[in-house]
Parts: sequence; C-alpha cells; structure tokens
Amino acid sequence: MNTEPWIATQGTVTSCRFQFAGLSSLAFGFSTQKKFRIAFDYYAHGQLYSGEFQSPVAIAQNERIDLTYNPLHPEQNSRTFGSNAYLTGGSLFAIGVLGSVVLSLLWLAIVRGCA
Repeated sequence: MNTEPWIATQGTVTSCRFQFAGLSSLAFGFSTQKKFRIAFDYYAHGQLYSGEFQSPVAIAQNERIDLTYNPLHPEQNSRTFGSNAYLTGGSLFAIGVLGSVVLSLLWLAIVRGCA
C-alpha cells in the first residue's frame, strides 16, 4: 500500500455560519461545543477544491487557514477528513424520515399479519 505523506497548503475561508446547538441536540441527544460551520477553498495540483468543518470560534471570510491534503485523493484534507462534514442537517432529516417510513410499514405488516 502506497502511503505518501500529505501535502501542506493554505486554504481561504469562503463563509462562516453559526450552527444552532438545537439541531445537534435533536439529532444526537447532546449539544456540541463546536458552533460555527466554516467553508473553505484550497488548490491542489492546480485544481480548486472545497471543504467544510466545524469550529468553536468564528473565522472571518477570506482568512487563510493551514491544512494538508492527500496527494493521491486531493479532495481529502485534514480539515474535513474523518469528520461528519457529509452528515448535514438536511441529510440527517432525510434519514429520520426514511427510518420513520420503514418503521411504519413494518408496524403495518405486523398488525395486518395478526388479523
């Protein structure tokens, strides 16, 4: 397995949004200390990539941030790699609705089978 070291670079913050703790509390039963969702862009191999991460403090737009990226998969970076960046409020809501529908159908099947 080829494990090349990740390459250091800088990204630029494109937005900083306050993330309400209530959304995290509803989804997981506890609130997170990280309150801001930071979006950023960075260049790797001459191509523009984007990412998001959570931060306990606000970071101003156009601020430079340090990060590293995987040279074999430049879309993977140290700020978002291994985090739950892909599980946004919208996707968690969709998973909840889908789970509710599946449980409702299961319940109907059990009730109909008993009649």
